[in-house]
Amino acid sequence: MPTTITFFPVDNGDMTLLKFGDAAGTTLLIDVNIRKDADDPDSAEYRDVAKDLRNQLKKDSDGRPYVDAFLLSHPDEDHCRGIDRHFHLGALADYPDDDKDYSEKKIVIREIWSSPIVFRRASKNHTLCKDAKKFSKEARRRVQVNREKNFAVTHGDRIKVLGEDEKNKTDDLTPICHKVGSSFSSITGVESWFFTAHLLGPFDPQDKKDEEELLAKNQSSVIINFKLAADILNPDGANFLTGGDAGVYIWSEQWARHSHEPDVFKYDLLQAPHHCSWRTLSKDSWSDKGRNATVDDNARKALSQALEGAIIVSSSKPILDDDNDPPCIRAKEEYEDILSEVGGEFYCTGEYPSDKAVEPLVFAIGSGGVTPPSKKSGGPKSAAIAGTAKTPLPHG
Repeated sequence: MPTTITFFPVDNGDMTLLKFGDAAGTTLLIDVNIRKDADDPDSAEYRDVAKDLRNQLKKDSDGRPYVDAFLLSHPDEDHCRGIDRHFHLGALADYPDDDKDYSEKKIVIREIWSSPIVFRRASKNHTLCKDAKKFSKEARRRVQVNREKNFAVTHGDRIKVLGEDEKNKTDDLTPICHKVGSSFSSITGVESWFFTAHLLGPFDPQDKKDEEELLAKNQSSVIINFKLAADILNPDGANFLTGGDAGVYIWSEQWARHSHEPDVFKYDLLQAPHHCSWRTLSKDSWSDKGRNATVDDNARKALSQALEGAIIVSSSKPILDDDNDPPCIRAKEEYEDILSEVGGEFYCTGEYPSDKAVEPLVFAIGSGGVTPPSKKSGGPKSAAIAGTAKTPLPHG
């Protein structure tokens, strides 16, 4: 089976499943946004994405559904909503649902991937939602178990710390801590031939000027460029760039730091940051300046490293020509303009296959890159070949 990437339709939020093409079908879930209404079997408005997710997961020897790893990009509610309701947080010895039907069993997380900076910064700037607090508590528990057991832990206690914390707080976590700028290929304690993850963010502040911007919750998003193997015969399948809600300041700074090595941003598939928000590409307010708003050149360069035939996905509500942000029609037009140079396509989860009846967007990784889902009747309005902007786009 080929490696696949599934984007679940969760309105303005993220929930993305990577299923690697190895024999074990290893899974990595990036963020979760399962709204209560989506759990209501009588609700016709929201798709049951929890059921969609379970249909792609395996069971362990005890019949429990599990993901091999769960990455939280940052602790906004639309990136962690439903985690306490649908996932087991705590030691596996305390798993409570063995006597329940499979559909009601909580999902086991074998390994957590999380940045310590996210919670430190978030706590200084805004109150964490209930799910974020529960996740933070579980991440801290796993770190403590690793310390106590000298990192000799098993499924349910595993954790990767993505980036270093302030005041040398992660200096004793070398076996499980990955520095920004490094790459890794391990998951649940095993080296994988099917992916390499290049960690680009979050940044540590370098001076007082950086501190104010970097302490903003969205600016602490984990940014990773994944190199994905298609299958056992094709190690060079595709690059998938994902960055949570990282805003214009971060992407501009990313380019300033890596302009001499632009390949770190090369992608076949990009998850449009912050649900296709204009504030990813510009310091100007869309609601204040509209079409007179200008693009930040450095941020656009970082997000313009599209390979031939690249695809950009907006995990968002339908993108309309209005004043909303996110998603923002102007941001969509910028991405389409980027894609026009490489013959790429733009998709929106809230419009696939139609805005009246959404389904998960599933992309397969092949030897030639990313294979998009087949276009269905009434397919996504945003999935046109790029270059359809109605008005010139200022870049200065």
